[in-house]
Order: sequence, then structure tokens, then C-alpha cells
Amino acid sequence: MVDGDAEVQIEDRGETRWIRLNAPQRRNAFDQKMAESIADAVEDSSGKRTVVITGVERSFCAGGSLATLSTPTTAQLRVLYRASGRMFDAIRACPRPVIAAVNGAAAGGGNELVVACDLAIAGRSATFGQTGPKVGSAPVTGGTNVMAIQIGEKRAKELSFLCRRYTAEQALELGLVNAVVDDDDLEAEVQRWCDELHEKSPRYLEIAKVSSNVWWNASRDSFSTGIGMLVQAIGSEDMIEGATAFLEKRKPRFQLDEDA
Repeated sequence: MVDGDAEVQIEDRGETRWIRLNAPQRRNAFDQKMAESIADAVEDSSGKRTVVITGVERSFCAGGSLATLSTPTTAQLRVLYRASGRMFDAIRACPRPVIAAVNGAAAGGGNELVVACDLAIAGRSATFGQTGPKVGSAPVTGGTNVMAIQIGEKRAKELSFLCRRYTAEQALELGLVNAVVDDDDLEAEVQRWCDELHEKSPRYLEIAKVSSNVWWNASRDSFSTGIGMLVQAIGSEDMIEGATAFLEKRKPRFQLDEDA
């Protein structure tokens, strides 16, 4: 059964669990509640053979919700950072392969969600990119560390620093996704990959996944340090200006700190 009103829809199709982000009013950006719901759904999927994460209405995930960042509180953002970290860790700790079915824009934390997943297949209209320094933040839970292992340090810094948008074909060339298909074929192609995985030993797939987490695990200190720095920057002029400019749909006007 699928709850059409829930912000995280769960549909079990045979041996595959489909987790669908359902907040189209904010392009499936996650807040604390959504991040925790995604983590719960992933953690509860060990009885399946594969897990798929996707979005509704031609949007994958626009990252962390910026709705409250123009008037931030330390308590609010600590909770959001903690919840997003739990979501990413749940994907990596899940004993089953987790596939990102990228059906639209994967921006900011949405791009880091792709990084966290074991495999990623994109529809041809999907786009990718980080947003941190553009909106008064930094992608410290995947973008500045693990993504460098996946696509190379220089390319990861390009994504993290410049906040450009990349097409699905460019993401494939970078190594950020495994395959690109026509939008209408995305779910069928993802299911074919799932079916192929279902033919493999779940025990040894889990061993392969746990072993492959070596770089993710090695980045844990980087995650913690980065989040700590983000917490210290809560309420900074750059955070408020970045979030305000985003909400007002204008370019931000960041000022250089002459004392830095």
C-alpha cells in the first residue's frame, strides 16, 4: 500500500522496496521529519533484496529545506544536520543494495543522496550539482569528501565550489551515475537492475557492500568536523544572505570578511 499524502511513500514491489520522496511543493527537499522517515524506511527494508530511492513529479531531491534558514536557530539546524546524517548512514548501513532512481534535479543534499547510494541510474532529463557555497552552506556529508573518491578530487571540488549544474550524460561521464536512460524507461530499467541483483547471494552482496564502505567509514571524522563547523556558522551573514536570496529567487550578495 502507498499513502499518497505521506511525504515519504513506501511501496513494496515483490522483493524491491521503492521509497519515493513526495514533497513537490519544495521539489522534494528534505526537512528533519522527511530525513528521519527515509532513514526509518531504509532501516526497515532488510526483509527485501533491494531498495530504490526516487522522487515524485520529475524531481529527485532539492537537498535540505531552506525554508527556515533565513531566520535560523541553532537547535533547528542541529536537528536537521543530525537527521540528514542519520539518513545517509542508514543507506550505507543497509545490508541491501540501495539504488538512486534519479528522475529529476538532484541538488545540494539531493546530490549527496546520490553519492550515498550504492548505485545510481538517471533519467535523461535529470540534473546534478551542489549548492552549498551558493546558498550559505557547504556539502560536508558527501560532497567534499566521499564524492572525491567517486569522481576524483578536482572534479568533486568543481562541483562543491562552483555549484554548477550537470546533465545526466555529464554525470555518467564523471562517474556519478551508472547509467542514463530515457525518462519514461527509468523505473523499468531500475527494476531490471534490481532483478539482476536478486539473482545474487544476499549474504555475499552484504559482505561486498560492507567492504566497499571503507571510504565512507574513513570519512566519518570529516562529516563530524564539517557538521561542527556548520553549526558554528549558524546565523552568519553568509547563511542568512544565501538562504534569503534563494527564497527571493535572486543572486546572493556575499561580502568578503576583511578580518579573515
